[in-house]
Amino acid sequence: MNGFLNIYKPKGISSAKLLNSIKRSVNGAAIGHMGTLDPLASGVLPVGIGKSTRLFDYLLDKDKVYEAVFAFGYETSTLDLEGEVVKRTDIVPTEEEIKEKLQELIGDILQTPPAYSAKCVNGRRSYQLARNGVGVTLTPKKVTVISIDYIGKRADDEYKFRIVCKGGTYIRSIARDLAALCGTVATMTDLVRTASGVFNIEDSITVEQFLAAENPKDYVLPPDSAFSLPAVYISDAEANRLFNGLYDRFNFPNGLCKIYSPNGFYGVGEVRDGIMRVRAYIEDEGYRLQQKKQ
Repeated sequence: MNGFLNIYKPKGISSAKLLNSIKRSVNGAAIGHMGTLDPLASGVLPVGIGKSTRLFDYLLDKDKVYEAVFAFGYETSTLDLEGEVVKRTDIVPTEEEIKEKLQELIGDILQTPPAYSAKCVNGRRSYQLARNGVGVTLTPKKVTVISIDYIGKRADDEYKFRIVCKGGTYIRSIARDLAALCGTVATMTDLVRTASGVFNIEDSITVEQFLAAENPKDYVLPPDSAFSLPAVYISDAEANRLFNGLYDRFNFPNGLCKIYSPNGFYGVGEVRDGIMRVRAYIEDEGYRLQQKKQ
């Protein structure tokens, strides 16, 4: 089994635990997910199976879409509902104030990750240090927020937003930073990832659907369908040589590309000055058998 699953992660379960429940149905194939969702979050969780996990690097820069709810007037240690309240204020911004300040959080911005995050600090996860009472100061990191749309008011102190961003952006940090711009504090109370690259929530399936399927492969998306790169086509003989790490000269433009052989999708290559090297390959059974015969 080789390809991607568009899994819907419900609230109340970790991404890792969800992945473990899938492993028993993929016949020992490698498995991994792209873009962890916290236990309190729900939505799209792309899962790679087999050699497709090698393609994650080419999916990392894809747009991600979230629907988030921020509650103003209090802040927790984790910036979401998992933590304890550490700050309170009576200040709740108006819709007009929020809309005005949103523009300052759009574009390439410096964002400080939450202390309770998976960032590494001296070889340890930041959340592990924070849980042990160790003060954590994380370095701001450049992230890209493409858009933040105000959706509406959920309660007297809660507002809902639609956020489009690149990987590495913390939505909890957006809640904190938006509140600071409005002279108050906030906590993220709900988060749904509605899209991650080509994977969207409308087409997602539950783990239960996958496990109960008569033919689980029906839910597996082809590995080359998950990302966009120029396509190049090579012969059987050329693919065989590439499989062995040998290099031929090609009249292809410089840059990354999807490689296709007569047997189908081969992998991701990079062309430089006419020489193509494979950066990530999807091991093709046909070529592997040819290697054995030779």
